[in-house]
Amino acid sequence: MLDIRFIKENLEAVRQNIRDRYMHADADLVVSLYDRRNALLRELEDARRLRNENAQAMKSPMSAEDRAARIEEGKRLKETIARLETELQEAEASFAVEMAKIPNMAHPDAPRGKEDKDNLEVKRVGSPTQFDFPPKDHVELGQSLDIIDFDTATRVSGTKFYYLKNEAVILELALVRYALDILSRHGFTLMATPDIAKTEILEGIGFNPRGAESNVYTLEGEDTCLIGTAEITLGGYHSGTILDKSQLPIRYAGISHCFRREAGAAGQFSKGLYRVHQFTKVEMFVYCLPEDSGRIHEELRAIEEEIFSSLGVPFRVVDTCTGDLGAPAYRKWDLEAWMPGRNNGEWGEITSTSNCTDYQARRLNVRYRDDDGKNRFVHMLNGTAIACSRAIISILENFQQADGSVRIPDALVPYCGFDVIRPRKK
Repeated sequence: MLDIRFIKENLEAVRQNIRDRYMHADADLVVSLYDRRNALLRELEDARRLRNENAQAMKSPMSAEDRAARIEEGKRLKETIARLETELQEAEASFAVEMAKIPNMAHPDAPRGKEDKDNLEVKRVGSPTQFDFPPKDHVELGQSLDIIDFDTATRVSGTKFYYLKNEAVILELALVRYALDILSRHGFTLMATPDIAKTEILEGIGFNPRGAESNVYTLEGEDTCLIGTAEITLGGYHSGTILDKSQLPIRYAGISHCFRREAGAAGQFSKGLYRVHQFTKVEMFVYCLPEDSGRIHEELRAIEEEIFSSLGVPFRVVDTCTGDLGAPAYRKWDLEAWMPGRNNGEWGEITSTSNCTDYQARRLNVRYRDDDGKNRFVHMLNGTAIACSRAIISILENFQQADGSVRIPDALVPYCGFDVIRPRKK
């Protein structure tokens, strides 16, 4: 969340930021509710002070008439305090709800726009793969190679699920290990995180676990959810703690399953593995000093580029527009791989990295002690190292051969133990 003092002092800038992000939030209402809360708090404190003074006065000698008046005053103050406590509780709850809707400020250089077509391409690595034969999409390849089974998964689990089979299982594990080896060399602490987190942690990270449009699977009666990314569990790792400045930056790499409802997702862009309910991902997460977050954001992007450059997958980097940032991100870079089977060849997102500044840290109360002994909020950043399902799409579609086989990227051959996946003989 933003600092309420910042909102009050920069109200028009916050209003404009909400408009730029095409989000439903009301900064003026937040300020009004904050002022209302403070007024009630002052009124309640005055009433409690008068109650204490009245109780203290009753310990002194007085006439029966004065004592009766004091007793009535005590009853009146008790009722007033009870009413004010209820009103304050309601005001604080309303303020918290509306405050949570206010998004982070956007980087001044982030493109202003509503959706992904407004993103700005800033870099391209490699060229779209050219074939001298009609290329297949990953769904066709998965079937002919007998490495992905969507039909059985639909019968067993429902739509947007899949079985990986045969070499695809090894390929996924190879991608995970390859990413972890690179991140380990970059000084990340490796973690395998829980796949479940408390609702309060999801809300602190910026996810909405409730409602028809929520992308989150909630566990009934548990006040917990299946995580959509290890950003949640890695971001919650230091919630409610004060870190020593010398510890920063802290770099974590977390492997987890990711679960997403994908409510309303449909169509060509959701075909096959591109948008599924469950997948495996290696996530990068960093806690750092505020003055370092811009530089570290570029480092995370460079690691993502290193991974996919070394795999030989053509990709481009886009500066994500304000309407596509999501509430917590100050700035976000997306890597989009060339996917030959996507609508006869298009770019599709494979990773992203976000600088969330202190937005998540305020919600999760993650601070550090500075050189003056003061507690300040850290900056928190996240980035995808490998989302296995989409990485598999990019490999199958870009490395397919005329005979229907798929060549394994050179960097992954030592991890896979084979250099090609061939069609199964019928």
